[in-house]
Amino acid sequence: MRKRSIYGWLVALVCFIVLMIVTPAIPQSQEYHNFADQRNFFGIPNALNVISNFLFLVIGLIGLVLCHHGNYFRLSLQGELLGWTCFYVGVAAVAVGSSYYHLKPDDGRLVWDRLPMTVAFTSIMAIFIIERVDERKGTVSIIPLLLAGIISIVYWRFFDDLRPYALVQFVPCIVIPLMAILLPPMYTHSTYWLWAAGSYLLAKVLEATDEVIYDWTHHIVSGHTLKHLVAAMVPVFLTFMLAKRSVEPERQSLLKTWRVSWTKFREGNANVESYCYSYTNVQAMEPH
Repeated sequence: MRKRSIYGWLVALVCFIVLMIVTPAIPQSQEYHNFADQRNFFGIPNALNVISNFLFLVIGLIGLVLCHHGNYFRLSLQGELLGWTCFYVGVAAVAVGSSYYHLKPDDGRLVWDRLPMTVAFTSIMAIFIIERVDERKGTVSIIPLLLAGIISIVYWRFFDDLRPYALVQFVPCIVIPLMAILLPPMYTHSTYWLWAAGSYLLAKVLEATDEVIYDWTHHIVSGHTLKHLVAAMVPVFLTFMLAKRSVEPERQSLLKTWRVSWTKFREGNANVESYCYSYTNVQAMEPH
């Protein structure tokens, strides 16, 4: 088992090296800092993009309290408490880092916006490995994944190349929904993972359409402000999941659950059609 883990990490490292060799560098565009809504309110520059981060602070602090106050979330697996603590610390820190960045957007401040997000991304990956793959492997992977995320930020800042950061950000967006669907969960209410993934995807769409939405809403709100609010729903959904879930007595993947539900649905429709057909025949045979 240990050899398989080493081989897995080596394969991932080789794939990363090959990707870095065959793909061009991705520099940070300075247009990224030019947000649609640059209005000042109450003396706060770019006010709505700053204030909209407040929800991250609220949900991050709530999550930390519930993790450590009487073990409200009933975290029992090795590494779970550390993983979720890192996640909620990252979420709360997003509020500080993103607000600091949006007060005066530039590359130097963007580091403090992206760093806490990276902590949250990598923590979630480790948590998923703990729950869906192997408890010990997931626990051991927490620190290496956090370091990989931090290194991706440092690499971008020194070499102006976003490729490692892009991997850290988008690989979990692909892997986590797939794992949520294909691998049997240890806990109930695992569909909340998909709601969280959907919220993050929608947030990225809103980010990409920042100016378009600002125009659509007649300069009431921009896509980037809405992106903050929708992205904050990711930890909200995961907090609801932690509060509601219990140990899954019958571990089966969402894919298998959906297949069983679809089969029952089809069988139910077939029974209804059979009943209707029989009833029609009886009616036809009765004398008028």
